Amino acid sequence: MNRIRILAAVSALSLCLPMGGASAQSSGYGGSFPAYLQLLSAQARAEGVSERTIQQVMQGLTPNQRVIDLDRAQPGSPTTSGFPPMAPYISQHVDAARINGGRRVLASISPATATAIQREYGVPLPIVVAIFGHETNYGSYTGDFDLARSLATLAWEGRRRDLFASEFIALLKMVDQGVPQYRLKGSWAGAFGYPQFLPSVYLRLAVDGDGDGRRDIWSSRADTLASIANYFRDAGWRPGQPWGVPASVPSSFNRSAVQTGLASPVCPRVHIRLSKWKTVKEWRALGIQPQRYLADNVMASLFEPDGRGKPAYLLTGNYRVILEYNCSNYYALSVGLLADEISR
Repeated sequence: MNRIRILAAVSALSLCLPMGGASAQSSGYGGSFPAYLQLLSAQARAEGVSERTIQQVMQGLTPNQRVIDLDRAQPGSPTTSGFPPMAPYISQHVDAARINGGRRVLASISPATATAIQREYGVPLPIVVAIFGHETNYGSYTGDFDLARSLATLAWEGRRRDLFASEFIALLKMVDQGVPQYRLKGSWAGAFGYPQFLPSVYLRLAVDGDGDGRRDIWSSRADTLASIANYFRDAGWRPGQPWGVPASVPSSFNRSAVQTGLASPVCPRVHIRLSKWKTVKEWRALGIQPQRYLADNVMASLFEPDGRGKPAYLLTGNYRVILEYNCSNYYALSVGLLADEISR
């Protein structure tokens, strides 16, 4: 499944604000929770999960009504409502505490580890650290929901059954690979560890960053940062290119001429706010001036989140990579700006 669909679907922060009410109707499965666990067990066996793990994890599982309530409170399809201003969100998420915390994390990374991560994955460490800061405030809170119970509940409830059933089985595979059950705590929607990965993402992209033979994204900063960097490389991060830069826009600029006419099949409310993609040279010819260096041949999109006369940005393809982690302009822009501040 596309990583945007997975991560946008389970974002506990609901950053693609504001949205209309979500439908919380079940997909139609009418059986009891224990009966549904038997179906999950059969699917897990068919995918090679050991009987020992199945019995170990499923023993005593009960549905969690709190998880169902939280899922049903998630936003659904957009209505005619507009977008909240970006500036208050940025001031809250790119504040002195988070900037200073990120600088401390960056300073704590050994030169050898920093060099190895950036050489291997091509992703600047400030970007990686900014994700770490946004997801769990540099590891201070990772969630305390029982992941097996949450994922089984969400699969049984049925609004997004296929997604959560597959994530539950991925969790079983983690246990089969040696992840201890006490580690299986996280958000109500199944994300866990310092980078808030889902089980399927952990299986595919978590890496051992400190060479101890384990992929420990619960307590190892080296593993966490390397895993986030690996995620970004997999999503298509282009080394040597920023996520975007501030830009000046002349008051006479015709914005309607650069509005996108494309409807994104995923997170349309996010992508519809970005302009058409043009080369930096073409933007300069239209009077848009990047305030930091961008090569003339770089493709960029103009973003004025709070409208005319407010901060504007030329965004590169790497901004879209940040959106793969969480499909929200609020999230992606604040990650980019936080990374810039951390690196100063």
